[in-house]
Amino acid sequence: MLTTRRSFLKVASLSSVGIGFINPFDFAFSPTKSLPRMSPESQGVLSSGIRNFLKATQESGLEWHSFMLLRHGNVVAEAWWKPFDASYKHTLYSLSKSFTSSAIGFLVTEGKITVNDPVLTFFPDDVPASPSDNLKKMTVKHLLTMNTGHDKEVNLREAKDTWVKAFLAHDVPHEPSTHFLYNTPATYMLGAIVHKITGQTLEDYLKPRLFDPLSIEGYDWEKSPQGLNVAGWGLRVKTEDLAKFGQLYLQKGKWNGKQILPEAWIAEATSKQTTSQAGDNDWSQGYGYQFWRCKPGFYRGDGAFGQFCMVMPEQEAVLIMTCESFNLQKTMNVAYETLLPAMKNTPQTAYPSVYAALKAEIAALSLSTPKGKTNSPLMSKYSDKVFKLEKNELGIQRIGLGLFADAGVLRVDYDGTGFKKIGFGWEQWKVNKNNIKNPFAIPFRTHIDSKIAATATWMDDKTLQINLKFVETVHGDRLTVTFEDDKITLAFMNSVSENNKNAPEKRESLKGTLTHN
Repeated sequence: MLTTRRSFLKVASLSSVGIGFINPFDFAFSPTKSLPRMSPESQGVLSSGIRNFLKATQESGLEWHSFMLLRHGNVVAEAWWKPFDASYKHTLYSLSKSFTSSAIGFLVTEGKITVNDPVLTFFPDDVPASPSDNLKKMTVKHLLTMNTGHDKEVNLREAKDTWVKAFLAHDVPHEPSTHFLYNTPATYMLGAIVHKITGQTLEDYLKPRLFDPLSIEGYDWEKSPQGLNVAGWGLRVKTEDLAKFGQLYLQKGKWNGKQILPEAWIAEATSKQTTSQAGDNDWSQGYGYQFWRCKPGFYRGDGAFGQFCMVMPEQEAVLIMTCESFNLQKTMNVAYETLLPAMKNTPQTAYPSVYAALKAEIAALSLSTPKGKTNSPLMSKYSDKVFKLEKNELGIQRIGLGLFADAGVLRVDYDGTGFKKIGFGWEQWKVNKNNIKNPFAIPFRTHIDSKIAATATWMDDKTLQINLKFVETVHGDRLTVTFEDDKITLAFMNSVSENNKNAPEKRESLKGTLTHN
């Protein structure tokens, strides 16, 4: 069972703290399918603290997609900001690394490798002609702890050879273990070692060992040109699946009474194995085997733009947050300052009015939508019309819009054979049913199938703004459509460029002319 004897005793004593209302989180629990739900107060968490967290997220100016808080193995709070939803996968970015670390843990447990094995021994056919002494000294543990001796990462996406050969050919100026460098290609090499030893990709190797026991389904993992999972990023799972992963680590590798990973490995992987970055923030607390230490004393897997799996042994808690954040320290601080004080050592008195307010606030959560006006006198003129586009780098030939009183649709044609359609709501999110790639491809972003949510508003009579959110990845896109007589211009601004001056929008505007056939 997931629930410990200690937490069972707490649940059994609920009558003494006056729980007198129906708990909407309660449901019949099948331990092989999903996590159990309990009220916050029954597990010693104040609903008022969760409300403080939600208020702080709103005031932060940052963007949350989901969160889930577990205490004593029970989900006590969960939320998704519309248009995100519990049924959608979410891109984990570098949080994928913690799953790759787990695969190495299984290999070690099965006696197939040790963390002290030299990296070169796994790839005899890929060794450079004259390997340096530092490269010869590099071990599996150096890959795990980001102590490979590199000064900078090799750019795998631009590699002319296989990614393994590109990594091994990269200069190693420092002796391994003497220089910490956060190094995503090192994680790719861990996945390559899994493949070399087992003949399986990471996701195939982890399926019977991790994904199946935890009932994690419907996941996918980006692959390299050589067909291997990229390991250091690219995994997509649901929020609750990520919570199961965190709970497995909180339970020291045990799941439903079975020791999946050894307790000793969990302790080794999540403890400080090396100093990390300088300073006094959450990246300067030390690094384990693809896990970061946190300032409050626990550990986390994390990924770009705010994908967090925080495991808190002293609090017997797991916190999951998925975001598109451009200030990760602020994101973590919001949780530290509101949720940690809400966790008590004993069950708490529940106040139905507070719990009802929390439930209502969770139900109302949504990403903001741009506000202008929901109609224009030009809607009837341009609705269901087609514009032929000038030659463009995206290869799009035609574009059209359906502009109706209750909703709209954007139509995009690449080759003259038919339109891809994206429906949008007026100042409200509409989630399209089919999974498609972003038709307006953003370099290195959203190039995987995802459901697309869209909302639109008129900034003035001639200017239509359409906002897209890729709800099974992380990011979004803003399209500004300008009408002028029989001409149309479509300008782009992706959400990363909008928030990061070092990543400017590079797509050129599309221009077209109204057709009359």
